[in-house]
Amino acid sequence: MDFRPPPVPFVSRSFIVSMWYQGLLDLSWWQITLVVLVLTHITIVSVTVYLHRHSAHRALDLHPALAHFFRFWLWLTTGMLTREWTAIHRKHHAHCETEQDPHSPVVLGLSTVLLRGAELYQAGKTPETLEKYGKGTPDDWVERQVYSRFPILGVSLMLGIDLLLFGVLGLTVWAVQMLWIPLLAAGVINGLGHWFGYRNFECSDAATNIVPWGILIGGEELHNNHHSFPSSAKLSVRAWEFDLGWAWIRLFSALGLAKVKRLPPQMHTSTEPREIDTRTITALVNNRLRVMARYRDEVILPTVRELQAEAGRRQRRLLARARSLLLRDERLLDARQRADREALLQWPALQQLHEDWQHLQAVWQRRARNNEELVQALRDWVARAEASGSERLRRFAEGLRGLVPLPA
Repeated sequence: MDFRPPPVPFVSRSFIVSMWYQGLLDLSWWQITLVVLVLTHITIVSVTVYLHRHSAHRALDLHPALAHFFRFWLWLTTGMLTREWTAIHRKHHAHCETEQDPHSPVVLGLSTVLLRGAELYQAGKTPETLEKYGKGTPDDWVERQVYSRFPILGVSLMLGIDLLLFGVLGLTVWAVQMLWIPLLAAGVINGLGHWFGYRNFECSDAATNIVPWGILIGGEELHNNHHSFPSSAKLSVRAWEFDLGWAWIRLFSALGLAKVKRLPPQMHTSTEPREIDTRTITALVNNRLRVMARYRDEVILPTVRELQAEAGRRQRRLLARARSLLLRDERLLDARQRADREALLQWPALQQLHEDWQHLQAVWQRRARNNEELVQALRDWVARAEASGSERLRRFAEGLRGLVPLPA
């Protein structure tokens, strides 16, 4: 009998070279590009659905298996830990556009946030921040003994996997994965999302919607909507806006992997004549950002258009800024914007509308001894608006009378 061991297969040098250059998958450049887009999109979904909406804001609950997949994927592809990201983001909301904000372009400058977003994230991971803002995040054995203990191990494993699957191009694939979140999330959203774009609502910080179609960064492009309603699982609020992260949440909900807890509040009005009471005050406070948007769109903008029709070219350009300046929080205006607003207030009609709005804001900002004082303050404002002689202001005030809170 022949007891010789079977021959060892010969591995040619050309096979080894091919493995080094092509990897196990042997994909073309365009196939690798598609794979990279899929991999980075999974990372984006992990950030917006798991870290942002689930962990930081508790806007939805995720099935434990799906939540752990996202946690593992982020450790593998970014090295980010749930507690650290959550704590820094919560601090951002608590101190937005102040010296304590970890990454405000209003305070630090746009170029700093765009180019050094990852550094700002690392600098923000102080023990005090993690203790105060990191509550309610995972603290199981895997988190303590693996993810938190070896944060670099995950991205190192990802490098090995990329090299094995894609060959030498795997290094490029890995580099793109490592830069995707620091560039798009830490840089673009934290930077441009507080600097450039349009605003549906005049929230108390500088957040903007970069574009109305939140696709590339999973819906995070709708940043003004998020800062206006931070506890909402859905970031789009207008019919023509699209939030890809919300599409994923709908799919996960249909599969029983997610449960939405909160959505943007809706403003409800009654068509029947109502007397202003404490329920009206509750509805006004809960919907103050939508009320402000209505005042801008239904009262200020028609007045601006009338003034533009009679103004010269230079004045028309100034009046075009009225939409964004007349209701903006004073703290968010730079020197030029303050000068422009002062110029806008030289028109008596705009001066009156600006004062009317300030008086309405004072209704919900004032410290009243009881609800009856607030009710009387709103009744007085509505009465003055209805007697102002302005049909637009009268209709707006009539809408305030009809405000009703949503049923519990």
